[in-house]
Amino acid sequence: MIPGMRRGHRHNPLSVVFVAYEGMNAIDLSGPLEVFATATRLLRESGKTHPGYALTIVAAKPGAIVTSSGLHVLPHGTIAEYRSRGVDTLFVVGGFGSREAAKVPALLQWLRRTAPGARRYGSVCTGAFVLAAAGLLDGRRVATHWNAARELADKHPQVRVDPAPIFVKDGNVFTSAGVSAGIDLALSLVEDDLGSEIALAIAKYMVLYLRRPGDQSQYSAPLRLQQSSTRSMRDLISWAAEHPSDDLSVPVLARRAALSPRQLSRVFKSELGVSPAHAVEALRIEAAQRTLCASRHSLEEVAGRSGFPSADVMRRTFLRVLKVTPSDYRARFGLEGVAAMDRAS
Repeated sequence: MIPGMRRGHRHNPLSVVFVAYEGMNAIDLSGPLEVFATATRLLRESGKTHPGYALTIVAAKPGAIVTSSGLHVLPHGTIAEYRSRGVDTLFVVGGFGSREAAKVPALLQWLRRTAPGARRYGSVCTGAFVLAAAGLLDGRRVATHWNAARELADKHPQVRVDPAPIFVKDGNVFTSAGVSAGIDLALSLVEDDLGSEIALAIAKYMVLYLRRPGDQSQYSAPLRLQQSSTRSMRDLISWAAEHPSDDLSVPVLARRAALSPRQLSRVFKSELGVSPAHAVEALRIEAAQRTLCASRHSLEEVAGRSGFPSADVMRRTFLRVLKVTPSDYRARFGLEGVAAMDRAS
């Protein structure tokens, strides 16, 4: 019998339960799992009184589970053995096996009984198919892997599928895009529980390139812009992304691509659907976001490093495109508190 943790007692950790199944994506489980485990370790090392998290993996049937990559995972037990009372956070992980898992009556019944009693519940990637099949996403705005968004919307028209963001919180229901987005979601939940200081310390410990906000697109700007069928254009975008503060005017880009300015503009429009100016703006916004999150540089210095003429131009661009100022963006996702956690740990 797996002991369910009773939420709310100051000496008990918060119970986080992961629902696993055959054909799941290993990182959809291991990524969020490591975030919560790292939070608990950092709390202990820093002498914090919060007990952290108790992590449990359950499945519909006993025995090892084979993930889509062939990795074998041995859950702590089955859903029938788990006392669901006291579940704080319930995750259904994603993977190619999610469609079959969504057809298992015992699992859907257990989710219908358990999820309403949890403080929050949700899914990583295509785990949303399982929750939707249980009727637990009706009327909710949800995220899933971009490649599965249309399928989820078609199968469950009562669910409001948003294909763009990396994760979505709708009340106490949280859903994320695929693979690494589960890590971003878990970090956000830890931040809700314990504050930005420890969430940023976890991101730093896990050597994450950037702690991403939920409303960020599933595609980074360089990735979106590298979908050109032409190798020279992909190389050009990679170079521009690495040199946002350089002169990225059309004549300069055209020379680098061995095209005329007019030819370059036509290729951008036909291959990428945007003008060179819009592409450069997207790359510079993302460069500024990274610098705001990962440094304490002044706004003027951030603007210069990202290729904006001034902090004021950067601010107006952020407001127009992201609907938030650089200062507010940094306040939400910046480095505040990391130094204190470093000293404590």
